[in-house]
Amino acid sequence: MLIIVGFIIVILSVLGGFVLSHGKLGALWQPYEVLIICGAAFGAFLVANPLKVVKGALLGIPGLLKGARYKRSDYVDILSMIYDVLVKARKEGMIGIEKDIDNPGSSPVFSKYPRLLADHHLMEFTTDCLRLMVSGNMEPHELEQLLEIEVETHHQEAVEPAHALQVLADSLPGFGIVAAVLGIVITMAAIGGEVAEIGHHVAAALVGTFLGILLGYGFVGPLAASMQHRAHEEGKAFEIIKMALVSSLRGYPPTVAVEFARKLLFSDVRPAFADLEAHLRGNR
Repeated sequence: MLIIVGFIIVILSVLGGFVLSHGKLGALWQPYEVLIICGAAFGAFLVANPLKVVKGALLGIPGLLKGARYKRSDYVDILSMIYDVLVKARKEGMIGIEKDIDNPGSSPVFSKYPRLLADHHLMEFTTDCLRLMVSGNMEPHELEQLLEIEVETHHQEAVEPAHALQVLADSLPGFGIVAAVLGIVITMAAIGGEVAEIGHHVAAALVGTFLGILLGYGFVGPLAASMQHRAHEEGKAFEIIKMALVSSLRGYPPTVAVEFARKLLFSDVRPAFADLEAHLRGNR
């Protein structure tokens, strides 16, 4: 919702200020300038990025309108799921959770959380971490280092579309200049004609520069920043799983391990200690 409101404010501020300064909106309608700027920018975007990044960027923009992927209730479920797994492992030994890891869909532990079970990347990360713990051949610092590498790799992959959009945003003013230069070329060809016609060509060229700057700094750049913030927020789900499992491997009881993980969450999605404790007791 904030994205839509922000774009409306950008449009109303720019166009409203132009109209209030006695400008005519019709003068800004230059479809060929838009074709030059947007077409060239999109082509360069395709050249600069692999297919997975292009898809990630195109699918990520509509995803921004759907709100955060993980809400407070989702983080509570993640913490509860890890707690349930650690409690079972403490009671039955690490071998006791081996079947749950091998087939999460039929596991009585994981099946309590269908939304998380449907999250392929999150479940794969969780079960892979638990497999390493079941093997019993890793020290806590070794597991932590390995999981840190995996979390960092996931984060880099998640922010690639945002970086690609930011590069696109930085290039749009340049393509606006390209459109303006082409407009000046047309203007030079019209020298000797009517003054009104020359003025029209000059205005079209300037609109090209205006559109390139507006699209870059008013739309694409903010979208890239929003996607980067979203990637940082979604990475917290993996970080809290890593923290809880490493803490458990160091010998802390499940309640303490989950508390370490809870502390990693941002304040707007972090459940209160008492609320989480009551939720865990209710699950038991």
